[in-house]
Amino acid sequence: MKKKFIGVALTVACTLAFVTTGLAQDKAASMARGQKVYNEYCKTCHQATGQGLGTVYPPLAKSDYLAKTPMPQIIKEVVNGKSGKLKVNGKEYNGVMAPLPKKYTDEDIAGVLTYVYNSWGNKGTVVTVADVKKHKKK
Repeated sequence: MKKKFIGVALTVACTLAFVTTGLAQDKAASMARGQKVYNEYCKTCHQATGQGLGTVYPPLAKSDYLAKTPMPQIIKEVVNGKSGKLKVNGKEYNGVMAPLPKKYTDEDIAGVLTYVYNSWGNKGTVVTVADVKKHKKK
């Protein structure tokens, strides 16, 4: 009985290690892809450090807006763009964020959002391609 339990425990431990390693690799690959997209498209307005630009473009760094806004809404805003008033970290902004260009794939969208959610002191959410496919429609 003890040997069977140890065998099952080892199998579970190995499976968890494999899954955890796979998830970490997936997250790392998504982050790398996202950083590339961010640097190509988002950095101009939100800056390399995610601090935004004055009163025109809000910060992504330690963003209370990202923390309190549901991920499906953030996906839609990145895909479709956003305009109008919003408050980020206690400061009001009233501008326009253009939609991410159509050349970017669902993988790119998941990557850039994962990158932003895991950079500059944000909470660390992983956005999957399935999340993007499910929530990107208007």
